[in-house]
Amino acid sequence: MRRRRTFGLAAAGAAAALMLAACSSGGSSSSGGNGSGSGSGSSAAYNAGVTSVVNPSTHKGGTLTFDWRAAPDSFDPGNTYYAADWDFARFYSTALMTFKNCPGTCGKTLVPALATAPGVASNNGLTWTYHIKSGVKYEDGSTVTSKDVKYAVERTFDRGVLPNGPNYFANLLGGNAAKYPGPYKDKAKDKMGLTAIDTPDATTVVFHLKAPFSDMDYLLTIPQSAPVPPAKDTGASYQTHIVSTGPYKFQSYQLNKTAVLVPNPQWNASMFPTVSQLPSKIVVNLNMNPNDVDNRLLAGDAQVDFAGTGVQAAARAKILANPNLKSHADDPVTGFGWFFYIDSQVAPFTNLACRQAVEYAANHLTLQNAYGGPVAGGDIGSTVMPPTVAGYQKFDLYEATTKTQGDPAKAKQMLQACGKPNGFSTGLAYRSDRPTETQGAQALQQSLSAVGIKLTLHGYPSSTYFSNFAGVPKYMSSHGIGLAMGGWGADWPDGYGFLSQLVSGPSIVPAGNTNIGMLNDPVVNNLFTKAAGITDEAQRNAIWGQIDHQVMKDAVIVPIVYAKALIYRPPTLSNVYFNQAYQLNNYAVEGVTG
Repeated sequence: MRRRRTFGLAAAGAAAALMLAACSSGGSSSSGGNGSGSGSGSSAAYNAGVTSVVNPSTHKGGTLTFDWRAAPDSFDPGNTYYAADWDFARFYSTALMTFKNCPGTCGKTLVPALATAPGVASNNGLTWTYHIKSGVKYEDGSTVTSKDVKYAVERTFDRGVLPNGPNYFANLLGGNAAKYPGPYKDKAKDKMGLTAIDTPDATTVVFHLKAPFSDMDYLLTIPQSAPVPPAKDTGASYQTHIVSTGPYKFQSYQLNKTAVLVPNPQWNASMFPTVSQLPSKIVVNLNMNPNDVDNRLLAGDAQVDFAGTGVQAAARAKILANPNLKSHADDPVTGFGWFFYIDSQVAPFTNLACRQAVEYAANHLTLQNAYGGPVAGGDIGSTVMPPTVAGYQKFDLYEATTKTQGDPAKAKQMLQACGKPNGFSTGLAYRSDRPTETQGAQALQQSLSAVGIKLTLHGYPSSTYFSNFAGVPKYMSSHGIGLAMGGWGADWPDGYGFLSQLVSGPSIVPAGNTNIGMLNDPVVNNLFTKAAGITDEAQRNAIWGQIDHQVMKDAVIVPIVYAKALIYRPPTLSNVYFNQAYQLNNYAVEGVTG
């Protein structure tokens, strides 16, 4: 769950990447678990982890326990699109690029991971070349090669087998990418695989694009670029026996119950300074009661809430009322937006005025309270992009911030205009294992009923929400579900990384769909194309704001809040800080002390 720069000249793209890789926070050095981070170390204090490393330590040993109120869409690096999964996946997978270990804006800085350096652009930005580190081993001792990186990308093309994750590669690569079905369906017939990726030797990967795209380094931070050995790939079940390249490997995984990771003896710490191998064991407990997760954190029985979206109402009240507990908590503006989607392909939302009726009828105050109120939930949203994303422009087309309890009179005018003066009925999808989302669904149901819009609530588990339900356009349509709760953070930190998979027409796919509003507006699509020919950052940022305006005019997203999260960090958790790239704490450097 993330800056699009398109350069006409290869030198410009390479220079930008190198400049980004060279920047630093300017703060004093902190171990971050391995001596690679920068930023001031800090003792426990409220919000200390937003700007500094709390409890810095190189202590090795102990068990680091993650508790999760849900389960992953998949632990497979090529089949996941939850931010927490991307963050956690660095324990066992190694993408070509990653982000620097440091709090604040420094944490958005690109650095190599499996690659030796940022990519080199050539052929007017259509070709990007990467060299991977020599001698990197999988957990079984076999050597990682460039062909394994190519294969990792190829397997993501089969949405029937791997429905989750973004589809950037399918949209951006040239050659036969538009028709390539993935290796599971075409391995025998098309032995060349993706013609858009060359592997001239064991450590070189060359990507050929159909149009210039200077954000390749950002794209390759996504775990879809982490190598997968073809002989060990078992498709949809690969997540149950992943072959690790990270500091940890899976000792066991009981699907939807518990995962246990132990140190990977083949991992070379000197090659990978952006991740750590501190705990003796990592345990992930899945599908837990949310309040039990909070209670275990407060008791010190677990160290991390895997979801990273903050504690529930009871724990929130306890923490904010107790100065000692509060000193072990952070309340960052995360960079996520919480909202609900309006599916423009489900009647009567095929009519713009019917969608606008929902925009006006929504009670933003009760929705904000459902998500934790202004302190822990966030400010009421009126735009798709939150203020933390480059390109954000402040506006409020539907009076969300001025008429916070909605505008029933205006909503009824829109209902009249769309031919539904007495309202209508539709379904609302939400993740039933997320209390705030459940409360948000109920609050929306109540506020829309005031203007005659009757909602039937459909709760689904987070782990299959996008692969089987809200992210499947045919399912939404056949079940009459016109609305879906959700949230979004940038795949990388600018307007393109935030908006492209959310609202561009080419992002619509049959399963694992993230454009749940089903928006395929030529105005929006043309603005993305226009941005591709602009090298000036300010001009590109202005386009992201224009896209945001048009999406809100199209009324396929109703913003709820610009998210905050009250995150509790037990005193025994070391190297804790909020990472602006992942919009969560930086899991891959954490350890335990005491």
